[in-house]
Amino acid sequence: MRLVLKSIAVLAIAGVAVFWWVTRPITSDASILAGLEPDLAQGALVFHAGGCASCHAAEGAEGDARLEMAGGRSFPSDFGTFYAPNISPDPDYGIGRWSGIDFYNALHHGVSPEGQHYYPAFPYTSYVRATPEDIVSLHAFMMTLPATDAPNRRHDIGFPFSIRRNLGAWKWLFHDPEWVLDGDLSEEERRGRYLAEALGHCGECHTSRNALGGLDYARWMAGAPNPTGSGNIPNVTPAKFDWSVSDTVEYFTSGFTPEYDTAGGHMVDVIENLSQLSVDDRHAIALYLKRILPVE
Repeated sequence: MRLVLKSIAVLAIAGVAVFWWVTRPITSDASILAGLEPDLAQGALVFHAGGCASCHAAEGAEGDARLEMAGGRSFPSDFGTFYAPNISPDPDYGIGRWSGIDFYNALHHGVSPEGQHYYPAFPYTSYVRATPEDIVSLHAFMMTLPATDAPNRRHDIGFPFSIRRNLGAWKWLFHDPEWVLDGDLSEEERRGRYLAEALGHCGECHTSRNALGGLDYARWMAGAPNPTGSGNIPNVTPAKFDWSVSDTVEYFTSGFTPEYDTAGGHMVDVIENLSQLSVDDRHAIALYLKRILPVE
């Protein structure tokens, strides 16, 4: 019996050690950004393509108000309600004290400057595909935006999801930096893939999730339940989305559909972001949508 108890104790200690290792926050060293100079114009493009204002600006904000990253919007999910944080340059309530590598680790690894895992309501599972150059430029652009001292609100998350250490195991399962669309792509299609899969994080809404909240890559962009509980986010694979490239570009520009309807819901914010991109970039995203796997 004593031998059995000792064996159980050893296995328990080993299990805890493995869990602690797997769930540790992983970060990159500052050397990964060495020699990179920010480009503010590129940073502005990344800001719009990445949809920062869609989550961190006040709901309904227009014009310059969309550059005030005070946070506060609520995002309900099956795991609780998440609240967008203040990411303005304020040194106390925002990200004003963050270094370039702090910013990189947040977007690339989903880890805070304090070494805590971020919840994947922050789409670092897509931003992990962004280049270090774009992240450096985005950080520099963010530091030019208005600072606001709006306090952050704690997420309303119940046990066991409130234990952030568990997110390390979630990342081990689902934080995948590989491209979803692979194969022989033209330069413009690769640009569309980068805008859609990395910066635009389109799949975070248009792809269904499993019971643990991981994206179901076998049904990439094939639609998903709306997290608000109202309706569904549509299937935009070629199996259902049959708009022409020019019609899609027009939708990304003005919000008007080929049926003379207009974008609604959260897509209004997305159109506002996409309309800030060049016509070439909107065209590249439209081409990307034609190349992804059709899923019924």
